Amino acid sequence: MKKLFAELFGTFWLVFGGCGSAIFAAGFPELGIGFAGVALAFGLTVLTMAYAVGHISGGHFNPAVSFGLWAGGKFELKNLLGYIVAQLVGALLAAGALYTIFSGDVGGFAANGFDELSPGKYTMTSALMAEFLLTFFFLIIILGSTHKNAPKGFAPIAIGLGLTLIHLISIPITNTSVNPARSTSQALFAGGDYTAQLWLFWLAPIAGAIVAGLVHKYLFEEA
Repeated sequence: MKKLFAELFGTFWLVFGGCGSAIFAAGFPELGIGFAGVALAFGLTVLTMAYAVGHISGGHFNPAVSFGLWAGGKFELKNLLGYIVAQLVGALLAAGALYTIFSGDVGGFAANGFDELSPGKYTMTSALMAEFLLTFFFLIIILGSTHKNAPKGFAPIAIGLGLTLIHLISIPITNTSVNPARSTSQALFAGGDYTAQLWLFWLAPIAGAIVAGLVHKYLFEEA
């Protein structure tokens, strides 16, 4: 249970801090943090929680990460469902807290989308490719930085900076998911077409993560 609570708390902080920065601070008149600030906020949430509770649960905070670690032989299948449920609960609680704090029409909240719901009006194909590739490399970073031969104690920094870079690349494309729990929490409050497009933000990140896990397992594990 400690592991599940750690995943819940970590995912709550990721959604509350990352999506909260997008909702409250990104567009604040004249002082807004912009895309770069939101990207950094997401990276900081993972970095801080990886140090805070990563030693308890492994610090997944993301169903795609759990799938990728399973594919890479670093996580047992029997624990997968419990982790995903805990991550979803944490994400939904965070979204509920953001909704309670927010005043006025939530609009798209911090949801992900493609076509007309993409910040840059990118197509479904563009969104699929971006989410697949970025999650693939996110898992390569995670698996590599946590490898037994990697420098000890620095993995959260590499992972947090990796997530920051991912957001710097892809906020204009999909508003950046690479995390089905994060996407689900926002889509359910935004509603409408955001919910209808949610399938992509489960499919592409999980597929990218699984491929990365397999690539790492067979190409790099013995390195």
